[in-house]
Amino acid sequence: MNNPVSLENQKVQIETPALCRPPKRSRDYQQISLYKDVNPLDWEDWHWQLKHRIRTKEDLEQIIKLTPEEEKGIDKAKGRLAMAITPYWASQMDADDPNCPIRRQAVPVHAEFCISPHEMADPCAEDRDSPAAHLVHRYPDRVLLLSTDHCAMYCRHCTRRRLVGDHEEKDSNSETKFDAAVEYIKSNRKIRDVLISGGDPLILEDEALEALVAKIRAISHVELLRIGTRIPVTLPQRITEKLVQMLKKYSPIWMSIHFNHPKEITKRCKMACDMLSESGIPLGSQSVLLKGINDRPYIMKRLVHDLLQIRVRPYYIYQCDPVRGTQHFRTPVATGINIIEKLRGHTSGYAVPTYVIDGPGGGGKIPVGPNYILSQAKGKYVLRNYKGKIYTYLE
Repeated sequence: MNNPVSLENQKVQIETPALCRPPKRSRDYQQISLYKDVNPLDWEDWHWQLKHRIRTKEDLEQIIKLTPEEEKGIDKAKGRLAMAITPYWASQMDADDPNCPIRRQAVPVHAEFCISPHEMADPCAEDRDSPAAHLVHRYPDRVLLLSTDHCAMYCRHCTRRRLVGDHEEKDSNSETKFDAAVEYIKSNRKIRDVLISGGDPLILEDEALEALVAKIRAISHVELLRIGTRIPVTLPQRITEKLVQMLKKYSPIWMSIHFNHPKEITKRCKMACDMLSESGIPLGSQSVLLKGINDRPYIMKRLVHDLLQIRVRPYYIYQCDPVRGTQHFRTPVATGINIIEKLRGHTSGYAVPTYVIDGPGGGGKIPVGPNYILSQAKGKYVLRNYKGKIYTYLE
């Protein structure tokens, strides 16, 4: 009898060579009419990149050939999570392919405005679990600190689209903004781990970020300080020597970077990650499983291999949250399980992330994966390995 796992492996082996052709090379930014006169020093200035983000259909039309679906999406994407694309990210887009993974994550489409009945504004119930402004406390020994509502680029699958976007933040006084959150952490000695996220905390100026990091690091019972960011991917120019030297002062700091597709790992992105690694910051990757972008085992395998090459440890693959306007991105859960099936045992353990579903309504991260325990009784486990072979373990 043929093993279905083995058959599926054969299928992947057959399709991989054809589908893993070298990707179309990114254009040099000066080949794009909108940027042909931009000085390289300006291009490498992260403030220039932010100032010149793509926000209009007219500017984007100078970079890619828009489809009717994209034109409708851009016209409707106003207010929170309006389109904002860094010139760097825009330069990586395929001008002629609307299925380009870089393009699909950044350019609004009309499908965003087709809301499914089970979709929610806050699927992770972060607002409910907020004991102080800008703070989420769900797990016993760790908290999430939301440092800003802003990002360098607004991903179209964003789970915090209720909060994130280019608008004036309600509490913009940086000196007192996080006082309540910091006091809550100080008063709860069970908290040993603080994750600073957003928005994207690396969008803050060095001085504002350091002020926040210093306040957290000064709390004696906080052992672990983490930063969740997508900046090394969407705006690698932001990773400067000044920034990494500042972060180095507050070691140990760990960093989780949001990568979704191997095309995102450019030479410029690698340079940013190298600077962070060489300053002593361990790097991990968090990916969101996205239909038509990274939902094929060979794509995810290439991504995790490429990440290890730049010293980024694949950490999580998230099932796309049921946030409003993301139905076109979500895959069946079986797709994610199948990806783990094709990784576990078939490649290095360091390359195998944990696939999780954030339980809707505030359940937290729930690991999901292939079932390797076929049966169990007192003192006996019947197991299968990655090849589908059966083994018995006796206690």
